[in-house]
Amino acid sequence: MCGDLDEDPSDVDQKLYARFVHHARALLAQIAASPSETPADFNQYLDKLFSDSLSRSVRDGEQAGAAQRYERLAMQPLVFARLAGFLAAHLSLSEDPLRKVIEALMLGYSEAEAMDRGRDPDHRHGDVPVR
Repeated sequence: MCGDLDEDPSDVDQKLYARFVHHARALLAQIAASPSETPADFNQYLDKLFSDSLSRSVRDGEQAGAAQRYERLAMQPLVFARLAGFLAAHLSLSEDPLRKVIEALMLGYSEAEAMDRGRDPDHRHGDVPVR
């Protein structure tokens, strides 16, 4: 039944981790395939920094044992949030760093949700897709 959590928590963890890896690889492939405008393009630099960080997250998960992969994934956002806060604390308040960090966080959520849209049209009523 939709919404039941009768599954073994480790099965859910494995499915969530597999979903992350699938989405991460698709996003990394999309970034790699996008044409670079100029070698010094600032957006290209930012995409590379994002790609490097995401690649590291995937690589760290793959290096962990199967039982620790989801645990690593679950803790990584905390590390990146800490880093974002540390970096933002060094910006001028006129830059509105907190707003930019929150907007970037919400963009990440929407990217992950967008990757699931259309894959399972009968399952669109607020549930977290677990595959």
